[in-house]
Amino acid sequence: MKVTVRFFAMFREQLGTGERQLEIPEGSTARDGYDAALADAPALHGLAGSVMLMVNQEYVSADHVLEDGDELAIIPPVSGGDHPKRFAVTADILDPRAVESLVAGPGEGAIVTFIGTVRDNARGRTVTLLEYEAYESAAEKMLARVGDEAREQWPEVRIAITHRTGALKPGEASIVIACASPHRDEAYAASAFAISRVKEIVPIWKKEHYEDGETWVGSEADYQRLTGRLA
Repeated sequence: MKVTVRFFAMFREQLGTGERQLEIPEGSTARDGYDAALADAPALHGLAGSVMLMVNQEYVSADHVLEDGDELAIIPPVSGGDHPKRFAVTADILDPRAVESLVAGPGEGAIVTFIGTVRDNARGRTVTLLEYEAYESAAEKMLARVGDEAREQWPEVRIAITHRTGALKPGEASIVIACASPHRDEAYAASAFAISRVKEIVPIWKKEHYEDGETWVGSEADYQRLTGRLA
């Protein structure tokens, strides 16, 4: 099948052209198109981690399957900053609509968004604050793994996860998971799977602050021993 690949900014400048016509096999993905378009430009090919891909003027994941006649655009980081990552850890206030935009598309019939918020109570005590700490680079890698594991079970689902770090007050969002799919059942299932898996493998920790003390959740007994609160 035939696809058109478009290049911009430094890619266009280095290649000396704004587009190339490719013949690629049926079933090729956007990443396959990227690889084929830059097979003779190894320096540019190595920038895959810093670019986004668009098909017919919509952002897509690398595993998006191309069709005959598609236009694939390679998007370098834009002048306003890097395009938001689908799996991110940030100290900024979370915007659920921004996370949803990373997976939305005309082929998606449902978007299920899970927003985890800070409760004002836990373990029978009043919670005044939560502190989240992350091994950020590893946490983002594990968030991406959660996404990969979800897609293994529900291949049509597109997923984005953003987790907050720092000090959060009750009512503030600590995590947003957006799952888009042609059908709602798969999106619901992937969302439920993702939040459970995040709690199992992503290196993010939280300390609960109460009116009368604090503790690292999941390590309460160890923390109490370290601080001399157990005999």
